[in-house]
This record gives sequence, structure tokens and C-alpha cells, in this order.
Amino acid sequence: MVRHFVRRAGLGSCALLAGLMLVTGAMAHEGHDHGASTPPQVTTLAPRAEAASADFELVAVLREGTLAIHLDRFADNAPVDGATIEMDTPEGAQTARPMAPGTYVVAAPFAAKPGAHDLAFTVTDGGTVDVLATTLTVPAAPAPAAPRAAPAALALLGGLPLGLLAGVVIGFLAAIVLMSLRRRSAALVLAAGLGLAASLPPDAQAEDAPKPPVRDAAQRLPDGSVIVPKPSQRILGVRTIVTASASHARAVELPGRVVPDANASGLVQTAVGGRLAPPPGGFKPLGTRVAAGDILAFVHPPIGASDLKDLEQQGFELDQQIAIVKRRYERLSAIQNAVTRREVEETEIELKGLQTRRATLERVQREPEALRAPVAGVIATSDAVAGQMADPNTVVFRIIDPDRLWVEALGFSPDVGRSGASGRLADGRSVTLAFLGAGMSDRGQALPLQFAVTAGFEGLRPGQFLTVLAEAGAPRTGIAIPRTAVVRGANGQAIVYEHVAAERFVAREVKTEPLDAGRVLVVAGLPPDRRVVTEGAELIDQIR
Repeated sequence: MVRHFVRRAGLGSCALLAGLMLVTGAMAHEGHDHGASTPPQVTTLAPRAEAASADFELVAVLREGTLAIHLDRFADNAPVDGATIEMDTPEGAQTARPMAPGTYVVAAPFAAKPGAHDLAFTVTDGGTVDVLATTLTVPAAPAPAAPRAAPAALALLGGLPLGLLAGVVIGFLAAIVLMSLRRRSAALVLAAGLGLAASLPPDAQAEDAPKPPVRDAAQRLPDGSVIVPKPSQRILGVRTIVTASASHARAVELPGRVVPDANASGLVQTAVGGRLAPPPGGFKPLGTRVAAGDILAFVHPPIGASDLKDLEQQGFELDQQIAIVKRRYERLSAIQNAVTRREVEETEIELKGLQTRRATLERVQREPEALRAPVAGVIATSDAVAGQMADPNTVVFRIIDPDRLWVEALGFSPDVGRSGASGRLADGRSVTLAFLGAGMSDRGQALPLQFAVTAGFEGLRPGQFLTVLAEAGAPRTGIAIPRTAVVRGANGQAIVYEHVAAERFVAREVKTEPLDAGRVLVVAGLPPDRRVVTEGAELIDQIR
């Protein structure tokens, strides 16, 4: 009887403990919602102050009692190196020392006191002197957190929490049910384990975790603007221009292809069929620069067995004739007084003619045809292999002058591009073109147009495709900006980033039209006299 009572009391106690843990773990303390995910961590910035003028833009960042001063050009955001900066503080004037290109440091002991501090910076760069005034606000140190009081709704009945009473009731009912089941011990252990797991608050460790250190990191704000600290701007290479409205010629885009200049390129072909042989030093590799007249290869004409016998027979006949004429010439030379001088000279001429014919016959058998470069340039293509049999008119080498190239485009008007044109390659590079002429016959319902590459031909090669932007039509008024300044938004809309503050950028949707190989014309969405990012816009657009 006593043993049965003790067992029931033990089971009841375990059930009470499990119910208490379940209820306590399921309760959410004030100000929390366990059903929602943890909010993203907010990145903070160190105390900073900024100032700008028509020439300079300055950002002063306070960190551990030292001001890091970042000085840039206002128009293009380029770092100003080698400048002299004097800072007027409540404690007197100080001169900043350079630390990196465009970055200067100065001690700021006055910043140990929280509050607003008025600063004035005198910047001297060459012949430019400017005074920039700003205010540095140092926040007060946060007060220590007070211990959290127990919620009033959970303290009733002599200070006992309502959750504790609910746990007692649930535990008592669970004990009654569990004692009527088989294997009660296993069930109670399972209930106690579940109660213990549920009793741990999910944010207990998050509340006790140390706060992240103050650091300067680029971030996108809820309004869509992007904060990029000055050190990050230096790493990303952010550059800007000040926009201005002007009139520009309208441009059309044409498909084009790079072709060699007809006056500075040539083919090396075989006149007769034969076997290829290398010159002294071997065949020249691709890309080798050659001069006009350089020997690139030899061609040995093939001689058949019947032709070889005929040549040998001709050689024997010539040798016999040479021997006879030579003997006659020797006899006549020995008796010059008995014969006329004309007979001696005719015999001498006949002997020289036979000897020339014999030498030519020998040269035909042994001397190959030399393949020479027709123009100066570099070897663009080569199909030469030692021992290869080449048919007549086979192209063995192609010589191209890389400094003289043309571009052939297809257009619908012979006047397109006469006033100016440029080309844009797939990698973003641009070339300057000059109009040469237009064809008279259609090619795919379009006219072939030829342009000469006048600048930017480094790295071009024949057969390379590009887009030709040729001037045509009436001028348009708008803002010309580099193509690198335009990025595509998530909806496909063209976007440019405006530099509205020293470390703040705002996206602007714009409407653009092609202008030339390196620029586009903004016709809507961007007013003049604004700073627009021209380099680094793609990287700023990736910041989240």
C-alpha cells in the first residue's frame, strides 16, 4: 500500500514538473513574437561629418579619438592627394597628416566629450584654397540596461505567477491520465524532455550575445538609396561627372565587321604547283612582322620521270654542242691571223649562248620558286607545312598591317556616317571611324558602307564584329553620359545613380538613346547639374 502511494506521488510530481515546463516554455515574454523570424542586423556607422564646395568634398570619420579625413574632387569624386588640410577645433588649429592617397588623419581629443562640435577645414591644393565648415556630432554612451521586471499579468495570488498555477493544474491532470497508461515511466520521461526543450526561450542566447562592433559598411536603405562610405568608394573606384544639357547629332546603329585595308594587306600564293620548303631559319610563326620582299617559303616544282628524261637528254645535247663549239673556238683563236675576226666573235657568242641554256636547264631542275611578302605587315594566316604539295594559286600566307584596318557596315542610306561615326566592340571598347565610301549594289537589302579606323585599333583583328554608330538625322537635345553609367534595374528599366551626398547615392530611372560608341543621350528622367556615377555604377547596384 505504501509502495503504491509512493509510486503515485512520484508520477504526479514528474507530471507537475513537465506541465510547468510546457507552460513556461510556451509563454512569450513582453515585446516578443516567437512566430516571426529574427529581423536582419542593422549596420551602424561611426560618427562622421561631411562638407562640400564647388571644388572639394570632405568626409571626417571619428574612430578611437582620431579623425580620418577623406578628401575628393567634387566634380569627379577622384581622391585629392598631396593637399594640405588645417582643422580649426574648439581646442585650436591642427594640421592633418597624409595616410593614403586622398586620406588624412588628425588627433581629435575634443571628440571624447559627447555633443556637437563645430569644425572648419582649410584645404590647400596647389593654387586652390577652400574653407569647409561642418559639425561633428558625437553621441552619448548608452546607459546600462535595467533588469527586466516580471510582467504584471503573470504575478497573482501572493506573488505566484499565473503560468506556475497553470502548470500545476496541467501537471495534476496529466498525472491522472498517465497513471492509467502502460509504460508510464517512458511517457513521463518523454513529457519531461519535451517540456525542457520547449522551456528554453529561442532568443535567450540572442539577447546575451555581444553587439557587433561599429564598422563602416555599404548598405541599401529602406527608401532605396545606397550608403557607400568613402573607403568603400575608393575600393570600388567610383567616379562621377556633372551633367549638362546640350544638342547632339542623332545616331543610328549599324552591324559592322572589321576587314583589312585593301592597300595594306596581301596574299602569298604559289604560281605553279609544287612541294613547299622552308626558307633559311624555318617558317615564320603567326604574328611575325615582315617587310615587303621577305622570302617566306620555297616551292619545288614536281618533275615526272618522262620530263626528267627529256631534261637529261636536252642536257646531253647541250653538253655535246658546247664541247664542239668550244673546240672550234679554240682552233680559231689559235689561228687568228688566218681567219677573219668575225668568225672568232660569232663562235664565241655561240659558245656563251649554249652555256647559258645549259645553266638555265640546271636551274630549272634544282632552283625552287621563292614566295615573297607583297606588303609590309604581320603574318595573319599561315598554311605552310614542310613537304606539303601546293596546287597553283594556293594561298599560303596572308599579310595584314594591323595599323591600317577598315570597317564594313550595312546601312540603308549612302549618306549615313559621312559627318562622323564610331564603333563599339563587344567588350565595351570604342574605335573612331572615318567614312570612305558606299557601295552601289544591295547586299541583303542594304548598302555596304566602308569606314577607316583612325583611332582605337589596338587589339582589332579582321573578321571581328562590332556595332557602328553613325550620325544621321536632325540633332537632339539631352544629356550625354558614358554608357558605363547606365545599369539595368530588376524591371529592365535603365537606371543611373545620382551622387546626392558625400556617401549617399540615389537611383534614377532614365530614358536613353544611342549617341556614339562610348556615350548615350539621356532624354528624360535626369535634370542637368547633377552628379552621376560613371564608373562603379554596376557595383553600387549590387549593394543590398
